[in-house]
Amino acid sequence: MRERPNLVQRLLPLPWSLWPAEARLLIGLTALWSLAGLIVLGSASWWVALREIGDGAFYVKRQAIWLIASWSLLGLTLSTSLRRWLKWSGPALWIGCLMIAATLVMGTTVNGASRWLVVGPLQVQPSELVKPFVVLQAANLFAPWNRVGLDQKLLWLGSFGGLLMLILKQPNLSTAALMGLTLWMVALAAGLRLRSLLGTAVVGAGMGITSILLNEYQRLRVVSFLDPWQDPMGDGYQLVQSLLAIGSGGLAGQGYGLSTQKLQYLPIQNTDFIYAVFAEEFGFVGSMMLLLFLMLMAWAGLRVALRCRSNQSRLVAIGCCTILVGQSILNIAVASGAMPTTGLPLPLISYGGNSLMSSLVILGLLIRCSLESTGLIGGRTSMRERVSRKSR
Repeated sequence: MRERPNLVQRLLPLPWSLWPAEARLLIGLTALWSLAGLIVLGSASWWVALREIGDGAFYVKRQAIWLIASWSLLGLTLSTSLRRWLKWSGPALWIGCLMIAATLVMGTTVNGASRWLVVGPLQVQPSELVKPFVVLQAANLFAPWNRVGLDQKLLWLGSFGGLLMLILKQPNLSTAALMGLTLWMVALAAGLRLRSLLGTAVVGAGMGITSILLNEYQRLRVVSFLDPWQDPMGDGYQLVQSLLAIGSGGLAGQGYGLSTQKLQYLPIQNTDFIYAVFAEEFGFVGSMMLLLFLMLMAWAGLRVALRCRSNQSRLVAIGCCTILVGQSILNIAVASGAMPTTGLPLPLISYGGNSLMSSLVILGLLIRCSLESTGLIGGRTSMRERVSRKSR
């Protein structure tokens, strides 16, 4: 008599014993990243939540709820064929463009930027939620580039350009730059001509410079980045406090929960500048461990890309890896003064449900690419038939 599979086995797209090593590593790293992010957020947000709301665990509890919902989305991503995700990506990208355009008309403005739509009790940030579909549609376009008609090329390149322009209009230069970099990396991996890619890079840099010149607050951020101590109590205050927090960490850090800069000095310490709190509490050793963790994620992602059986899935893996690791590096660079101050969260660590959901869907797509590289799922034949056929 055959043993009936339990609930977990029924939900998994492939039996655990058949998962590739890269997929097992990635799911483990994702779980570790999620748990560590919740712990770091607890320290960074406790004092602010206690002072402003009266409940020190307020942000942690809300993030935990979002984390459960986001892991459910990761499970849905794993159980859905990559071919189906690629089919949905085009319409989803256009819906994302419409939602981003809506933020310019009826969005909530915070610190001079209109990036959020209020839907009942929720704040939706479309520029975060559209990230997975940018990766998917980029793979749809660039994988068969030489076989795609000129009309389709112009349609989707125009769609990508329109999306970036709408995000710049919010204004949100950091997210636009990250998406532009991801598109560029996917196109490079697809083997497009270097001359075309260099031209695109020049156009993208021109759009970024134009945005800085047209938006005063972005221009002030660039000036304060060059010399934050010129105005340490004004435009340079945020970066100065972040650098003081990182420098105070020393070799081994002040210890978990013992950051002093988070108390009343460092602004936005539970979102964009959460890395500064982490560096102060865990020091140089903790920062190096975080960078090594990101290197391991990048290595695992590239291993998945090399094992993929189709160009589309390979480009999806490269895009997912670029957007996750790239965003993490950009956030760390901003907090440490290597780049002008921008509004990019640290994936799975910074507070925010939209970023959390987007990041875990992207990780789900990367793991799904690894699972489909086995050839046991993703084709027209069902998984059960392929597994039973293999067991014979």
